[in-house]
Amino acid sequence: MTADAIWQFADDRGQVSTAPRWPTRVVAYIQAGAALWDHGLLPLGVFGSFHDGDTPDRAKSGRLPLGEVTSFGAGASFDPDRLLSAGADLVVAVSYGGGQVYGIEPDAAKRLEERLPVVVLDVGQDRSLDEIRGRFAALAASLGGAEPPVALDAARERLRTVATGDARVLALSPADADRVHLARPESWPDLRALAGLGVRMVEPPAGGGANWATVTWQEAASLAPRIVLADARAHAAALDATRLGATRVIPWNPELPASSAAHARFFGKVAEALADR
Repeated sequence: MTADAIWQFADDRGQVSTAPRWPTRVVAYIQAGAALWDHGLLPLGVFGSFHDGDTPDRAKSGRLPLGEVTSFGAGASFDPDRLLSAGADLVVAVSYGGGQVYGIEPDAAKRLEERLPVVVLDVGQDRSLDEIRGRFAALAASLGGAEPPVALDAARERLRTVATGDARVLALSPADADRVHLARPESWPDLRALAGLGVRMVEPPAGGGANWATVTWQEAASLAPRIVLADARAHAAALDATRLGATRVIPWNPELPASSAAHARFFGKVAEALADR
């Protein structure tokens, strides 16, 4: 820490951000902003990804009170100068590996880092859900936040107890009327956590991308899922659950906020579906 810095934090790129005063005007990627709010910290504003429109995606924002934060746009509409002129003193971004900032053009990210601290936390497939949650908790603690008491252990144990049958759970993101993206459970920390608690996750066919397998709806139905985790983000197409024969559909946010509260809610919804099957 430099002599004139009173705050510092080492992010997941191995870079240490410092500031001469405690950051209080934080702008965060919307997933990170939702996590900070769960730790009792209200960000100044949020920004989205290239998948998003100018309006923050309600599915991504968790319980963040969007009416009380400024939206700085998403993708090509994100303006770093507007963020700087608003008096932001810290940017919290996420990465899906390699340290590359998600949702901001590299040139824009570089301009920001020349002017103020930018903390990047890795939410990619190489991290466990516990590791991701721990990193956000550490950042929040450095900013004066703390998670309220949440019965996460109880939610996990409840899920482990009901995940004893043969109900097949398929996570997906509708593409269009003909195709659907099926999530590979090992590529998503939250789905991997479900599998670790005994949930029988459906594995998509081989081939295609590392995170998703794109198939026809008929091919998806042939996997005989009983419970579907359906991408609820605004850019996902609408789901017609009757095409899959599933008995239960649970809205799923692949960009789950990294907090005990969000994870307990997610585990609770899956446990409820498994108990009711």
